[in-house]
Amino acid sequence: MINLAIVTVERYLKVVHPTWSKKRLHRWVIYSAMAFAWIASIIYNIAVVFPSSSVTAGACNTYAIWKNEATKMILFVWKFLSFYVIILVICIFCYSRILVVIRRQARVMAGHSAAGSSTNTGGQTQSNQIQSSVTKTMIFVSAFYAVSWLPTYVYLLLVKINPDLPTLETGYYTAEFISWLYICTNPFVYAAKFQPVRKILLDMIPCKISGQAYAGTDPNAAVPAPPHV
Repeated sequence: MINLAIVTVERYLKVVHPTWSKKRLHRWVIYSAMAFAWIASIIYNIAVVFPSSSVTAGACNTYAIWKNEATKMILFVWKFLSFYVIILVICIFCYSRILVVIRRQARVMAGHSAAGSSTNTGGQTQSNQIQSSVTKTMIFVSAFYAVSWLPTYVYLLLVKINPDLPTLETGYYTAEFISWLYICTNPFVYAAKFQPVRKILLDMIPCKISGQAYAGTDPNAAVPAPPHV
């Protein structure tokens, strides 16, 4: 969730404030944001998850030990606002501004396309298409996040509001499965939409045959057998 917000803000700064981002958005800033996502998650688990968990009859129960019901409700409201509402507000604000900037750039380039050279126009058009593709993908990821995590929060909210409500394990695990499915499918979404991500994932495959290995060889020559995996 923190990563989603960081990527959204980073896209927003690069597109909406390109001059400022070139001067201030250094590599160490990106690395610090990545470290913050890990550190904040670890601190949250140490401060909240571990103290409120217990092992009863061989089963681990998280968020089971609380001083009182008010503490549990405060944590739920804080978690809902911090990791759902605020994340969605960041996504909606940033990507709405990005779409405005991209459309404005497209209108400007359309007005100067006749006077400008075809090379510059083509390069700018390709840049706008890349930005548009990135924005559409991230909007899809954000919408997918909103839909997939909503059942979990609705279920927990109903249980918190009405403690006497019978808890259904099937409903709980179904909601959890949908929410965690979002995390599992994110890499596939990026791999399907972004060529750099596909290249990095392919480079991680330890054993593959590159077409460049046979470049310049006789087309009639025998092709060696591929190596065994």
